[in-house]
Amino acid sequence: MDRIQTEEQFQQLIQRDQYTVLKFDTTWCPDCKNLDRFIGDIIAENADKEFYAMDAEQFQPIAEANEVRGIPSLLVYKNGEKVAHLHSKFAKTPTQVREYLQSLEG
Repeated sequence: MDRIQTEEQFQQLIQRDQYTVLKFDTTWCPDCKNLDRFIGDIIAENADKEFYAMDAEQFQPIAEANEVRGIPSLLVYKNGEKVAHLHSKFAKTPTQVREYLQSLEG
């Protein structure tokens, strides 16, 4: 999963006409490392979506503007709008993440 390096890159990615999933994390977060252990399979199952990671501390203004209150959080954007937000307490198992991404299709 590529990491977002600039605010401009973030803005470009969220404007696209497809689902862009952003994982807000930090380097010190144990739950983030746990999510990283299983997210690869989930990314492979969701080829219609693009996944990126973003450091919530490095991009604190963006995290705050998007109501990221815990990490890891998975936010989904399409056409410049946040269309879904999986808060950290619900992003702990592969089943939770899969159900969240499947709910976008409904």
